[in-house]
Amino acid sequence: MSAPIIANSVSREDGAGYVLVRLAGEVDLSWSQDVRRAVLAAFGGGEAVGVELSAVGYIDSSGIAALVEGLQQARASGRRFALVAPSDAVRAVLELARLDRVFAIVADIDALLAPA
Repeated sequence: MSAPIIANSVSREDGAGYVLVRLAGEVDLSWSQDVRRAVLAAFGGGEAVGVELSAVGYIDSSGIAALVEGLQQARASGRRFALVAPSDAVRAVLELARLDRVFAIVADIDALLAPA
């Protein structure tokens, strides 16, 4: 049995002191610019920005580049940035590129908001 195909979607949750961008589907070249815009737009909100990746079944280098831009924006603006609950597929790409050592990776929004 193959995994169900999830349509690409992006949503945003604004909470007390944070913005969470939720991604679902396959983040590839055809969609990565939308992801990039959503991630960078999140910096107009709270002090912490998270990108939830639990429903992402595939991510390519263009998707990773969008996340790296988010990390760079966070560093430039002094904000917290983390990848939230990455799927096994996303985690495998991050580990392969050794980016699991660069990004903060947290299990949930509570961990994003926890004091460093």
